[in-house]
Amino acid sequence: MGFSESVRHVLGNYVTFAGRAPRSEFWWFQLFYFMAGFVAGALDAVVFGLGPESAAVFAPLLSLGLLLPSLAVLARRLHDIDRTAWWILLFFVPVVGAVVILIFAVLRGTEGPNRFGPDPLGGPGAGTGGGGAAYADDVRSSSVPTVGR
Repeated sequence: MGFSESVRHVLGNYVTFAGRAPRSEFWWFQLFYFMAGFVAGALDAVVFGLGPESAAVFAPLLSLGLLLPSLAVLARRLHDIDRTAWWILLFFVPVVGAVVILIFAVLRGTEGPNRFGPDPLGGPGAGTGGGGAAYADDVRSSSVPTVGR
């Protein structure tokens, strides 16, 4: 799954907390969020200036607009490693919570179906539905070398 496809998929499923998201979908969306945040911050600096009294409008609006899609893709990413979305509450534990979520985000997904749905990469026993075949085609046709689960 490439950059633009990942962003379209996450934004198109911005309130879909069910199912699974592969690592590529999650991390491509994180890159998009980072780049959009950089642009929004630059726009705030150009329009409102730099300094302690300067206002910021674009960056907070971006954060507000991407809050639900970010939570949804994180929930689906946690589902891919067979964890419930309740683990998102770890963000309320200072420092340690964010580190644990980061570790969860980089872990390989469960091979084959799990209690949250079929394997998004179309692994063994992926089952039907959930779009697993589309993910599998993208991975197989990639020029990037594949790494076993």
